[in-house]
Amino acid sequence: MAGKDFVLWFKEISIKDVPLVGGKNASLGEMFQKLTSQGVNVPDGFAITAFAYRYFIEKAGLLQKIKDTLKGLDTHNMEDLKRRGAEVRSLIRNAPLPPELSEIIVVDYRKLCEKYGIEKLDVAVRSSATAEDLPDASFAGQQETYLNIRGEERLLEACKDCFASLFTNRAISYREDKGFGHFDVYLSIAVQKMVRSDAASAGVMFTLDTESGFKDVVFINASYGLGENVVQGAVNPDEYYVFKPTLKMGKRPIIGKGMGSKHQKLVYTEDGQSVKNIPTTEEERRSYVLNDDEILLLADWACKIEEHYGKPMDIEWAKDGDGEKIGTGQFFIVQARPETVQSQRDYSSMETYVLKEKYYELEAQGKVLCKGLAVGNKIGQGRAYNIISSEQINEFKPGGVLVTDMTDPDWEPIMKVAAAIVTNRGGRTCHAAIVSRELGIPCVIGTGNATELIKEGYEVTVDCSEGEIGYVYNGIIPYEIEHLDLKTLPKTKTKIMMNVGIPEKAFFQGQIPCDGVGLAREEFIINSHIGIHPLALIHYEELKAKAKTDANIAQIVKQIDEKTKGYPDKITYFVERLARGIGRIAAAFYPNDVIVRLSDFKTNEYANLIGGTLYEPQEHNPMIGWRGASRYYDEKFKPAFGLECKAILKAREEMGLTNIKVMIPFCRTPEEGKKVIEIMKEFGLVQGENGLEVYVMCEIPSNVVLADAFADIFDGFSIGSNDLTQLTLGLDRDSELVSHIYDERNEAVERLVAQVIKVAKERNRKIGICGQAPSDFPEFTEFLVKCGIDSISLNPDVVVKTRLLVAKIEKELGVLP
Repeated sequence: MAGKDFVLWFKEISIKDVPLVGGKNASLGEMFQKLTSQGVNVPDGFAITAFAYRYFIEKAGLLQKIKDTLKGLDTHNMEDLKRRGAEVRSLIRNAPLPPELSEIIVVDYRKLCEKYGIEKLDVAVRSSATAEDLPDASFAGQQETYLNIRGEERLLEACKDCFASLFTNRAISYREDKGFGHFDVYLSIAVQKMVRSDAASAGVMFTLDTESGFKDVVFINASYGLGENVVQGAVNPDEYYVFKPTLKMGKRPIIGKGMGSKHQKLVYTEDGQSVKNIPTTEEERRSYVLNDDEILLLADWACKIEEHYGKPMDIEWAKDGDGEKIGTGQFFIVQARPETVQSQRDYSSMETYVLKEKYYELEAQGKVLCKGLAVGNKIGQGRAYNIISSEQINEFKPGGVLVTDMTDPDWEPIMKVAAAIVTNRGGRTCHAAIVSRELGIPCVIGTGNATELIKEGYEVTVDCSEGEIGYVYNGIIPYEIEHLDLKTLPKTKTKIMMNVGIPEKAFFQGQIPCDGVGLAREEFIINSHIGIHPLALIHYEELKAKAKTDANIAQIVKQIDEKTKGYPDKITYFVERLARGIGRIAAAFYPNDVIVRLSDFKTNEYANLIGGTLYEPQEHNPMIGWRGASRYYDEKFKPAFGLECKAILKAREEMGLTNIKVMIPFCRTPEEGKKVIEIMKEFGLVQGENGLEVYVMCEIPSNVVLADAFADIFDGFSIGSNDLTQLTLGLDRDSELVSHIYDERNEAVERLVAQVIKVAKERNRKIGICGQAPSDFPEFTEFLVKCGIDSISLNPDVVVKTRLLVAKIEKELGVLP
């Protein structure tokens, strides 16, 4: 028997060799051969072939024994599956490897040891099934991986364990469900130099967003120690997003960074013979695993791998922290396979789940039991089953909600009959998340304490329709499913744009056909992603000094320190978080225009931020007080406005998102407009530079009366019908006493709208609307189109409906799209 029948080195393998070495090994060989020249590091190793597996099974006389053991198996009978699976694995583990196979494995292991100059090289022994990682049948995670294997004897034991793992309970069940025969799938084994990520970090990355399917990002998970914790969901890892189109232009577009709790890490044991989990340090939990250069390096490699394969990819990476003959601090790719869920989705239609009640209303009612990261965008309901160990699996009933600490691959038989899944631990690339996506069921992961808060037998609603955060509600909350055929949408001359405020929803919303964002609000980002008054961050050192004698300020300083963990200074915290929030929205709609309205908090709203009461005056009527443009050039607030300008500049220049335009709110006079343009210039944000356009909100009657003067200063207008209506009619739109008068369709308001559109057209300036009126009133939309408005920006839920309406109106008017 020739050695090549049993063992092939990575340099001898390509992607065409899946039948010989399985998907995982074929991919490792392909990358080792084709991508190392492009700087992508892949640790060397060899594959024990699928032929070697078949040879072992036949020589040991196991074929008929395994068939007999599995005959008449019912995979839905958990006890039967468990018993028979254990019996098959025992048969394989107790059978001797043929001497000729053992000898060749040992010889090649010694060659690998010689290459790295280490007598007993530590290797990873990974399974690679011949039906694994195919686009229509993801077998990922069905077999086992054995880490930190040293020495010839332990390597041979690990190989038998790998062969036996072809018959784990989950793999047997999975094959039955996918229609694969148990002897249609063979096992190859990767023997690969271990990367000492136990002394550094590891994780997973995808070349698309795993939730929305948005294809223009690399999504990276990272945690300390060996990568198995991330894959298995044993930790809540860091999350990073990088925008691919401008990364390829040489920019640094990190549009998302989320710090995970990372409470433990998988490391080598003291004797180096095995691995164990140990707690992470306080400093590790409060720090990002990767710095920006490392994030961008991994994203660049992910793009190269995706381009080579020509399809979205699921990639495992590891950072070496030891440097034994490899080089401390280097990164390596240890696995890559095609992504098998979002890449298979039909994008010609959309399905949207909508809860009948808003989540914040339910939260106010105390209905929210817990929340975590949302997997998918669906809603699931049912009886909660609190399953903590595999011994309880038989208690789970189809259609229930699985509530657990973290899922294990052995639990897949019950996961596939669950209405939803909720876990304490895990990130978006953990086992529970991957399987939930494949099964198409909602999953809320990383809740922290779901098993404590959701009691056995509760009727619950698991909602993943709200974006990045998933909610678990007490009770069965009504919902509906909306279906949309995107192929039938007509084109329009009037641009149909969208009002967006929540970055976490942008990847989903960006896939709704539209012409960009007419209003991207900063307020949500500042409130939710930052939460601290900008002046409190600018004057942090002064507050810190005062905190020694003032308990109230000491509490504020403590809150600031907690929120800004992981950042070198307080200014960077504000600028980076605002830039990433804006950047994520801009990336989702790229290259279409995204018009970002600069902050328009009123004094009472700014006061609600941490430290806000120290810097905000009390006003009797904040709605018409110190807001918008009047703040930006005021010496008291100017430094805070400077941080906003720096964030916009970072998103446009560093991230390359030049589709961002800016808009000035509540600009009462042309003189104010000129002052703001000059202040922006002071902070590096120059109108006209690199295509930067600056718009003004048209929401005060003076904006209409002096529209020609404003047109001399700004590149365009966006009508804010909400404020324009209340200021035209002289009423407080929040007052129930006069609410019956408030109506954007009032003739006075419509005359002003028609007038400003006319002036903008005469002065060759862009004119759109971003107020609520066209979202609520179809007849107001018709009025706007007849006036010749350039764009209508709407709430996401009415974008499609309004496009259909506008197309109908334009057709009646004889307007060509």
